[in-house]
Amino acid sequence: MRAERFRRDRRRQRCLRTWLALLLGLTVAALGIALPAAGAPAPGGADDPAPPGTDPPVPAAGRAWPVGVRPPVTRGWVPPTTEYGRGHRGVDLAAPPGAPVRAVAPGRVSFAGRVAGRGVLSIELDSTGDPPLRTTYEPVRATAKKGDEVAPGDIVGVVEPTGSHCQASCLHWGLLRAGTYLDPLSLLPPGLLRRGPSRLLPVIGVPEEPPT
Repeated sequence: MRAERFRRDRRRQRCLRTWLALLLGLTVAALGIALPAAGAPAPGGADDPAPPGTDPPVPAAGRAWPVGVRPPVTRGWVPPTTEYGRGHRGVDLAAPPGAPVRAVAPGRVSFAGRVAGRGVLSIELDSTGDPPLRTTYEPVRATAKKGDEVAPGDIVGVVEPTGSHCQASCLHWGLLRAGTYLDPLSLLPPGLLRRGPSRLLPVIGVPEEPPT
């Protein structure tokens, strides 16, 4: 009796495993999940190609700030969650009216004119992929013209006294690849983003203590 019961239990277990495997196969097929083959690399491994539609990384092609030297960033880049969602598509750099606006990297002026009453300048950057990166500056009274070739540090305009969306005067600096907005600060290498080293200055007017 025990042997017969044992054989029946084994048959039930095999039958149950078969049905579970069949059910799993049907579920995977319905959901369109691709199971990895034996010996295949795990997802996310070094051998995986980049997902389609992934933007290439932004090269640190910048050689100068658009205004001043390490100007205060009054408002940072906030990417929108959707194409038309809220966000801040660039960074605001503190700059007084009339401050020179400079090209951050080599390129060609692709637009210089007015948009919604504000002066806007756009520069297509050299050697930054296909489609190339574009930097935008506003509000700017452009001195460069469409088609001009520019080098890093070249003056391309001045900050306009009106039309800024900042509480105080500022330059709005943007970066795009095709229609995708990116963080313009990623254009700058670490050496331009870092503050200079701390320096000890001489103390004047304080009497020295006598040696002990």
